[in-house]
Amino acid sequence: MISRLVFNVLQVAVVVIFAPLAAGVLNRVKERIQAKQGPSIFQPYRDIWKLFHKDQVISEDASWIFRATPYMVFVTPIFVTLLIPVLTQYPLTFAFMGDMIGGGFVLALGGFFAALAAVDTANPYGAMGASRTRMVAFLAEPVFMLVFFTVSFVAGSTIPYIVQQHWTTAAGFFTSAHILVILAFLMLILAETGRIPVDSPSGHFELAMIDESKSLEYSGKGAALMKWGGAMKMFVLSCIFLNVLVTPWGLAEKISLPQVLLAIPLVLAKILLFMVVLAAIESSFAKLRLFRIPEFLSAAFVTALAALISMAVAA
Repeated sequence: MISRLVFNVLQVAVVVIFAPLAAGVLNRVKERIQAKQGPSIFQPYRDIWKLFHKDQVISEDASWIFRATPYMVFVTPIFVTLLIPVLTQYPLTFAFMGDMIGGGFVLALGGFFAALAAVDTANPYGAMGASRTRMVAFLAEPVFMLVFFTVSFVAGSTIPYIVQQHWTTAAGFFTSAHILVILAFLMLILAETGRIPVDSPSGHFELAMIDESKSLEYSGKGAALMKWGGAMKMFVLSCIFLNVLVTPWGLAEKISLPQVLLAIPLVLAKILLFMVVLAAIESSFAKLRLFRIPEFLSAAFVTALAALISMAVAA
């Protein structure tokens, strides 16, 4: 019991510590693909450190929601980390507190508070971006539920650890249905984290902002927590995508500290390689117009539905 609890804490520490590094690698690789010098992979750490040492300016019109939101955005990925296989393939202490759908709703809770905070300061650009984030979330949630329903249809469970163990031993790992689920979830990650083609994370033009508008009014410690929480959300979604669906190998198989420590570089290697793939995707597409985003998420929904039908027929 104690060792499992310690490994839970170690998983949280890995997500908290290395999430900015993954974001830094993504930004660096994307700049290099575009023949630019780009910032250092450690630039997110410098940005967070700098923001923590700056004064925080809060609008007089802001309520408690604006003040509490950075902590909510920071904590929700940590809570989901307790539910998913980050370093181990066996369930840890809090593994059965919630399933994949519950973890998704916890992440959505952070996004909901971020949207409320964007409206809370009476800045018109914040409200504009918040309405767009809610539109994207409204369209992404059916895809999210259908993807995990499809996965649970085969694995017989929505607990991430059980699903991961099923794909590790499944004979039909590279079936068409599984590939379609992977593709649909990849499209969902792009939408949920505000990446191209849904949104441009490097764009700061107020009229075109979507995901970035949620932290527009934050400064100092609040901005640092929002930036750090966004990086952890990307890291957690990457862990679910890679450790459960794409490459469910390389995790610790026994309650052993050496195996868990060995899993850390293996998991980081998978995530950093995935960041390279995301950088290639972002450099290959342009940002969609706002009215084209529903078409993108509709394609993800149809892809997930095709995976479900394929699995049902095969069964």
